[in-house]
Order: sequence, then C-alpha cells, then structure tokens
Amino acid sequence: MARYTGADCKLCRREKMKLFLKGSKCDGPKCPIEIRPYPPGEHGRGRPKESEHMLQLREKQKARRIYGVLEAQFVNYYKEANRRTGKTGENLLSLLERRLDNVIYRAGYAKSRDMARQLVRHGHFTVNGKKVDIPSFRVSERDIIEVRGKSAEQTPFVVARAEAGERPVPAWIEVAPDKLRILVHSLPVRQHIDAPVQEQLIVEWYAKR
Repeated sequence: MARYTGADCKLCRREKMKLFLKGSKCDGPKCPIEIRPYPPGEHGRGRPKESEHMLQLREKQKARRIYGVLEAQFVNYYKEANRRTGKTGENLLSLLERRLDNVIYRAGYAKSRDMARQLVRHGHFTVNGKKVDIPSFRVSERDIIEVRGKSAEQTPFVVARAEAGERPVPAWIEVAPDKLRILVHSLPVRQHIDAPVQEQLIVEWYAKR
C-alpha cells in the first residue's frame, strides 16, 4: 500500500506545530520546528494570512498526518462518521482513535504511530487471543490486546515496561505494562481525545465538496 515517504518533520513545519511523528526526537532540541518554526519551501516565511478555505484544508491535513492515514482512507472514515448518529467530527476522531496502531501508541508501547504501525504489521500483537497484523484494525469495547509471548523480550517492549507511566494514558483504555496487556474499557469520546484538531473545520471542508 502507498505511503508518504518524505521527511516527517516537514509535515510538522507545514502545520506549524509538533505532530509528534518522530517519537523522542520531537521532544529534543534537534526538532526542526524548534529551529525553523515556519512552513518549508522558498516562501515559507512570507506566506499571507490563510483564508477560511485554507484553514479548513490545513485542519483536515493535520488530522490525516497525526493518525498517518492516506486521503482515500480518511474520506472513508469521514463518510462512515457522517452516517453515524451524533456529531460527525467527534465520530471521525473516535473512529481514528480506535485504530489498532493508535491504541498501541497511546498505550506507550511505541514512540510514534509509525513505529506502532510497524510493530502491528510484524505480527507482535493479538486481539482477544487472535493475531492481528492490520494497523487499521478497529478495536471495540472490552477488547483485550496483548503482546505475543515470543515478542515480549524484544527491545520495544522491554523499553515500554521500563518507561511505563511516563506518558499519560487515555481514560478509555487500561494498560498493564507488566503483562504487556491493554484493555479497552469503552469507546473513546471527545473529552478523552487530546488530538489538537478542530474537527468542525474538517466537517465544513467536506460539506463543501
């Protein structure tokens, strides 16, 4: 499947904020957005004030980049969110949060969602006792996610156990680092999602398409 292969740090600079795409590098002084806090490109520093249309587009792109999904995937998520009852924007964020790669990242088992996606693809996790290697797999309430036995002593999970508790965990999941287990207590709601996204702007963007 096609994926973005350019420099992740350029994506952060384009959105003028840290999207935490590079794990621990984002917290250090070498983070490019700390050095060049303006969009990339020849005219990055002198770009004019953005229009309403551009603000909506940028918010949509920001959400895509945070969760690491391509445009076609994102459109499908939006369409499903729009079909559900409730607020479309909140439904959209909830669906994105329920991706298995995002849950692995949120639980602290990976430094970034890219790393979490790779760990899932390599078959290190089970959901309710069954191996799952699809990053977009959608978790449900009361699901139990575990690191497979033969993977438990690999470096990412040894580090995860050692650093347990250093990163806040969303209220909708419970993490047991000693057992390398994640329990999905409930489905995520907006107040439990800390993604810096104004979802209403995304809804307005698609409403005009």
